Amino acid sequence: MKIQSHQATWAAVVVAACRAIETAEEPPKLDALAASAGLSPFHFHRIFKKTTGLTPKAYAQAHRAQRTREELPKRRTVTEAVYGAGFNSNGRFYAKSAEMLGMKPKKFRKGGAGESIRFAIGECSLGAILVAASEKGVCAISLGDDPNALVQELQDHFSNAQLIGGDQQFEKLVARVVGYIEVPKIGLDLPLDVRGTAFQQRVWKALREIPAGKTASYAEVAQKIGSPKSVRAVASACASNAIALAIPCHRVVRTDGSLSGYRWGVERKRALLKREGAQ
Repeated sequence: MKIQSHQATWAAVVVAACRAIETAEEPPKLDALAASAGLSPFHFHRIFKKTTGLTPKAYAQAHRAQRTREELPKRRTVTEAVYGAGFNSNGRFYAKSAEMLGMKPKKFRKGGAGESIRFAIGECSLGAILVAASEKGVCAISLGDDPNALVQELQDHFSNAQLIGGDQQFEKLVARVVGYIEVPKIGLDLPLDVRGTAFQQRVWKALREIPAGKTASYAEVAQKIGSPKSVRAVASACASNAIALAIPCHRVVRTDGSLSGYRWGVERKRALLKREGAQ
């Protein structure tokens, strides 16, 4: 009981710190966050990272990136968006812009216009598979019955990007993914271009820490990221995941262990878990 009490206390501390980070004009210093929690900076940093999977600084950067994504399409100029997202100078924003957005800010404002997305379609025992990648990394892995539907979904998701059929070298990447589907024990380590809200990225990071052969409930994932009441939001983040397998949302199940919905079909989810040896 005492351990559970401590865990509840730490979760409340981390949630309060997350809210403080999200509402601050400038990312709070570690010392200030720790002082508000009544902890030493070292102890606070350790608890925060253990609970959310991110350091306080990384969480603040992810939140700032999301605010920037929200502001850019709404503002008349990039400068207005910079200040709307809480940056106090253009220089500080541009120093981080490519890292936050995956592309230059003006290109982001145009919905990815001019961005090149390479893709290729393959076949595996689970049906058709589409793999797509930007210059930064893999941005989509989709499974389905109809290859044309997978391409249409990609076009809808990256509506203003230039889609380019992958060459022979790119098809080797697809072969790696297919190989992983058939033999999960070989592992799958790919550079990823993960695009989502700060909350979604926290969830997706937690999913990547669930090892093959294991599962976690939505409630357990919510607890892990320091937001135990956000079970439905965790489920929504899983459903929004566009990178199958590399971000293994198939390893998340209901509290009783039964399978819930899966973006690419519950039968595929069951097959993947069976191949990984999950109980």
